[in-house]
Amino acid sequence: QRIEHAQEEAIDLLKYLEHLKVTFQDEMTANDYQRAAMRTASGMNYENHGMLMNGVLGLCGESGEVADHVKKATFQGHILDVDHIAEELGDVAWYLAVTAHAISYDLGDIFQMNIDKLAKRYPEGFSKERSLHREEA
Repeated sequence: QRIEHAQEEAIDLLKYLEHLKVTFQDEMTANDYQRAAMRTASGMNYENHGMLMNGVLGLCGESGEVADHVKKATFQGHILDVDHIAEELGDVAWYLAVTAHAISYDLGDIFQMNIDKLAKRYPEGFSKERSLHREEA
């Protein structure tokens, strides 16, 4: 009877694991995104650090578009369109992926490096005091 119960539990566990696999299969990792983004980064003239330049300038331009949209909503009476901001953030992500690729880094590694830096800088979470008096790297 114990063996039958253990078998039933094992079957339930396998069903649950299959459910988790299906549930999370649509989630994209940073590195998955970067690989997909690079598909549309091909065919450009990338001589003389061109991919890096394209990525860096694209980051500036797209980030500026996000800032401009928020500025107009804050100071000029425009409606804050979060769907438009999300679309522009997608463009920022694309240029971030290209820039990281240009310097031979995976986005996942860059994200982890940043989290590690922040955890060291703010071990208990953000604090104004630690921000004002932080150690230089």
